[in-house]
Amino acid sequence: MPKTPVVAIIMGSKSDWETMQNAVETLDGLGVPNEARILSAHRTPDATADFARMAAGRGLRVIIAGAGGAAHLAAVIAAHTWLPVLGVPIQSKLRGLESLLSTAKMPGGIPVGTLAIGEAGAKNAALLAAAILATSDETIREKLEAFRRKQSEAVLAAKLPK
Repeated sequence: MPKTPVVAIIMGSKSDWETMQNAVETLDGLGVPNEARILSAHRTPDATADFARMAAGRGLRVIIAGAGGAAHLAAVIAAHTWLPVLGVPIQSKLRGLESLLSTAKMPGGIPVGTLAIGEAGAKNAALLAAAILATSDETIREKLEAFRRKQSEAVLAAKLPK
């Protein structure tokens, strides 16, 4: 039987999947139960607010929200939940700069942890979500530590061409 998701990966549209699948793949690799779905701050505002309000009660512990352009998705979700919300700016018309600024420019009182633009941001959002969960879950902590060891070993083992 699959475990109840503890991390939700939300994206504003299907086109964001190319970026946000990196978060899903990273969490899957760490064995962190997750769910992914499309919700829009602008096109499905009621469904987005309902999702955020019910997230903690469903067992979610962290929400990752990726959006491009105006990129209000993470902010709207954060406004409706006490859970940590991690925002991933999706590259769009202005190379993602508008998405980064929209995600990062939150008023005091409603935090959104903002990551890098694009695939690196999605992967790092998953790693940050795992680190948050690892503070109280030894299994996730061990898998995260193993991931980091393997990453370090790969860098140290890399050889430059002669």
